[in-house]
Amino acid sequence: MAHYLLSVHGPADMGEFGSYGSREEMEEAFAETDAFNEQLKADGYWVFAGGLQSASTATVVDGRGEAPVLTDGPYLETKEYLGGFWVIDAPDLDVALRLAAAGSQACRGKVEVRPFDGLA
Repeated sequence: MAHYLLSVHGPADMGEFGSYGSREEMEEAFAETDAFNEQLKADGYWVFAGGLQSASTATVVDGRGEAPVLTDGPYLETKEYLGGFWVIDAPDLDVALRLAAAGSQACRGKVEVRPFDGLA
């Protein structure tokens, strides 16, 4: 089995209901995502998952110099940011892609799939 990161990206500018058009759409997506999470656990693919606060809450830490430099805001200026993720344990990329498709449908967002490098 290999670990994969399934990352969900969303718009930088969120409305009242995040990237959803209404409270109802948001609540439906949250419920479907919760069900997806429970299925990942039941099927043994779950490692860890989480949603992230707005990119505006980020702090960038550069510790390469004599003293760390802390900068407010996201590292990159972009139209989309990482909004949440799953770390899964899957036997191969085909399974990871199938699970990403189900996660994408549940959360109503695009999901990027990346394998971990296996060096850890």
